[in-house]
Amino acid sequence: MDNKIARTVMQLLFVIMCVVPALAEALPEIQTWQSPKGAKVLFVQSKTLPMVDIRIVFDAGSARDGETSGLATLTNALLVEGAGGLTAQELAERFESVGSEYINDSMRDMAFVGVRSLVEKKYLDVAVTTLATVLNQPEFNQKEFDRELSRMKVAVQSRQQSPSDIADETFYKAVYKDHPYASPPGGTAESLKKLTVVDVSAFHKQYYVSSNATVVVVGALDRKQAEKLVNSLMESLPVGERAKALPEVPQLSQEQIIYVPYPSTQSHILVGLPGMQRGDEDYFTLYVANHSFGGSGFASRLVESIREERGLAYSVYSYFLPMREAGPFIMGMQTKADQTQEAIGLLKSELRQYIAEGPDEKELTDSISSITGGFPLNLDSNKELSGYLAMIGFYNLPEDYLHKFIANIEGVKKKDIVQVLKRRIDADKMVTVVVGADAAAADIGVSVNDVGGE
Repeated sequence: MDNKIARTVMQLLFVIMCVVPALAEALPEIQTWQSPKGAKVLFVQSKTLPMVDIRIVFDAGSARDGETSGLATLTNALLVEGAGGLTAQELAERFESVGSEYINDSMRDMAFVGVRSLVEKKYLDVAVTTLATVLNQPEFNQKEFDRELSRMKVAVQSRQQSPSDIADETFYKAVYKDHPYASPPGGTAESLKKLTVVDVSAFHKQYYVSSNATVVVVGALDRKQAEKLVNSLMESLPVGERAKALPEVPQLSQEQIIYVPYPSTQSHILVGLPGMQRGDEDYFTLYVANHSFGGSGFASRLVESIREERGLAYSVYSYFLPMREAGPFIMGMQTKADQTQEAIGLLKSELRQYIAEGPDEKELTDSISSITGGFPLNLDSNKELSGYLAMIGFYNLPEDYLHKFIANIEGVKKKDIVQVLKRRIDADKMVTVVVGADAAAADIGVSVNDVGGE
């Protein structure tokens, strides 16, 4: 049986070795240009399906909220809640009548709207016209504003009852302090009370402009058709100005341990510090490094040590979240309240050892094989490809980013990982957040701090 399994594994590895290079060579050509009103455009022609995915990304995430967190999220949500004389129901029916799917979201860096549609003219014209209406003529009426604001207030109350959400918001506030990344995208109870329709309208006017936009088109269109589509979407949008650069994220000057009381038998733990930006020179090295440390699920070192060997947590993980400025490096887990001190101690000791030694050769080889083997699967649909193109365009990554991804991963060496980890992660200057029962305070030896309020 063992020999049979070994032969199967070897066969799979052989297939990956043969298929991955072929898929890498078959990666689509990205065509780029600037629209007449200054929007950056990325286009990939894909004839696999008679569909097109359109995504318009703005530098209009919660980092632009200013003093009223939640503003970016509220603005993005209200776009489709009434526009061009059409109600939210009528807009939804127009999209549905041609089988198209409207998409939108708002995060810390970016906000976007988009649509997925059949390319046949009678369907695509309706989908694009409706999307242009949502984008260019939002009404922001008081009734829909009040309804969406109420929904966001309920969501805030729900987060205040969730120990994992409490830990997340406390962590970001501690790591980013006065930086725009510190405030929660969904707002706080206090900030949502201050928001008005006038704020939403002003935010849209400032940030939803052509100069602040990246347009992604993936589908069964030619270049001429794509240009016409983009122009029809953007022609009524003001040129405006690009959003100003965000402030640099300062590094932490000392360790900080924060305990937030919560009536739970489990302690929710987050440990980390500012990590890296998109386009960081160390991105690929840190990506591979984290994969074997805590980013590869059950194959990771953290799972093996903390879950399998010691039984201290069911789920334990780590990840980098690169953003416009330095996004966080986070290690997280849940454990029984009376095991909090032991679990945190082991988590940090594993990190220190990994920084000092890096992965062993097997961990490194397995990580590189896993990442490169799975990479083509991340691009197997137009929807997923449009997401990658949005990232490339928004963060000004090289146009050959996808083509060189596998080579960049395969080029990571153990010595690079050790060198970069020692330079980028200071294990003595991290934020540790523990949300849990009162007993945990004694376990981790820190005073109880009321940091839950905003």
